[in-house]
Amino acid sequence: MFDIVSAGHFSIDSIFLPNRQTAFTVLGGSVAYVSFAARRLDARVSVISTVGADFPVAYKWWLQQEGVDLSGVTDVQDALTTRFELRYNSDLSDRTLCSKNRMLPIRVQDLPTHLKARIIHLAPIADEITHEVAEKLRSCTEIVSLDPQGLIRKFDQDGNVTLQQPTDKSILGLIDVFKSTPMEIETLTGLSDLDSAIKAVNNTVNIVIVTLGAEGALVAVEDTIHRVPAYKPEKFVDPTGAGDAFMGAFLAEYARGEDCAWCSQVGSAAASLVVEGIGPTSFGDKEEIYRRARTLIEKRI
Repeated sequence: MFDIVSAGHFSIDSIFLPNRQTAFTVLGGSVAYVSFAARRLDARVSVISTVGADFPVAYKWWLQQEGVDLSGVTDVQDALTTRFELRYNSDLSDRTLCSKNRMLPIRVQDLPTHLKARIIHLAPIADEITHEVAEKLRSCTEIVSLDPQGLIRKFDQDGNVTLQQPTDKSILGLIDVFKSTPMEIETLTGLSDLDSAIKAVNNTVNIVIVTLGAEGALVAVEDTIHRVPAYKPEKFVDPTGAGDAFMGAFLAEYARGEDCAWCSQVGSAAASLVVEGIGPTSFGDKEEIYRRARTLIEKRI
């Protein structure tokens, strides 16, 4: 029994930061950031993914050293791992995304047999999770969460990424917790007003989380939208994966039965740590995450 199983592709990311000509090449994919953040809080985690022959052995070693179970990772030797190029603007407030390769979708036959988890997090980055796979995973847990970014991305012939409303949104009927950015939830629902978009998803999904970067997050529960403050990081180096770190920490606490208010503060604390380093390298430890979460609570009292 795992606490959190994340399904989605690992990637190899080339991150271009301002005032730097060459890229940092790092382990990527929402499943990596979610898993690392949850592990910092002692959650038992596993990943369901597919990688190619080019996926570095060092990445696998690193994940295993961190305590991430990789028994659900399928190696396809005649294919290449999903790759993205991320280019940030001068103040790190926006980025362009370009796909350099997209791995084949995850298949039902790739799923581990006898899988059981407290929470299964669906985290596609390039349309790799089908409705059939989502339904199968739904039967393995009581709680399913979703980050829809990979379901609404459209790729042109050069790999450039734009967002597009999907024709099939039935996956929302399978989930209990939803996490996205404002642009993603507005694209998914077709609603340009953020509050309206949140409420539309909250009609069918128990908990809706919208991460707002330096402005924190919005969390909707039972038709009420709550604002979660951001913890100001000691330095701001790379915003990649901050929302995923939020989700990993949130789910780790939620799997323990904690209330949404505390889970959200812990998520915000974890997000503030990941932006202090390049890629999935800066997560702090459990004590520091909890210290920052308590600081947020004290500021609101």
